[in-house]
Amino acid sequence: MSLAIYSWNVNGVRAAARKGFLDWLNSAQPDVLGLQEIKAHPEQLDPELRSPGSYHSTWAPAARKGYSGVALFTRLPATHIDIGIGDPAYDQEGRTIVADYGAFVLINSYVPHGSRDHSRVDFKMGYKERLFQLCEGLTEVGREIVLVGDINTAHREIDLARPRQNKNTSGFLPREREWIDRFLDAGYIDAFRALHPEKVAYSWWAYWGGARDRNVGWRLDYTFVSPGLMPCILEARIHKDVTGSDHCPVSLKLDIDLD
Repeated sequence: MSLAIYSWNVNGVRAAARKGFLDWLNSAQPDVLGLQEIKAHPEQLDPELRSPGSYHSTWAPAARKGYSGVALFTRLPATHIDIGIGDPAYDQEGRTIVADYGAFVLINSYVPHGSRDHSRVDFKMGYKERLFQLCEGLTEVGREIVLVGDINTAHREIDLARPRQNKNTSGFLPREREWIDRFLDAGYIDAFRALHPEKVAYSWWAYWGGARDRNVGWRLDYTFVSPGLMPCILEARIHKDVTGSDHCPVSLKLDIDLD
């Protein structure tokens, strides 16, 4: 079967809803949708946004209201869903949902930002290490994984419009980029880059200075798969024309049997 998996940092799910999020959802009809930076608790949402249509929703808000948080909308029956990465320091910020679909385990992740003054880079790298350990633990017992989300890092110079000017900016620091190198060296696959090795495409643009209109952006949002799923990839896309957030959705289409 063809399975459409989407990921989108909505920069506030209530704000995205006011900008047409539910219309987009009804049009795109993802089978699985991971949201990041929801900035809301489910009890703050209208019913149609909390659990829209045919989707089962899982919410992992941050303890601090109006901050961070992830959610998962799925039309597929998951055998099990876990909230969190197993470390209270990160889990109180609502950064991870893990859903088991049998044929694969999906991880929806919102990696912390390192901050302009680099004050949170160590925190960010600690989360990335826990994320790597989670993926390795699953693959070591024979599970296939799909990791989606806002990784908050542009991997290579092709992945941001102004690499020279941002060499000392969190999101493009060597140690942040080296984590992706290590992840790929372990066998995981950046689906978009595997299918489009030379394509310049971004998934985030600053709100100021007309950055989106001028396409001065960064590729911060990813769909990764474990090696066994590489033959299943039909498509990997960045939907730059979808507005409603400073990020746009990214998607992965797999040909996979869930039985």
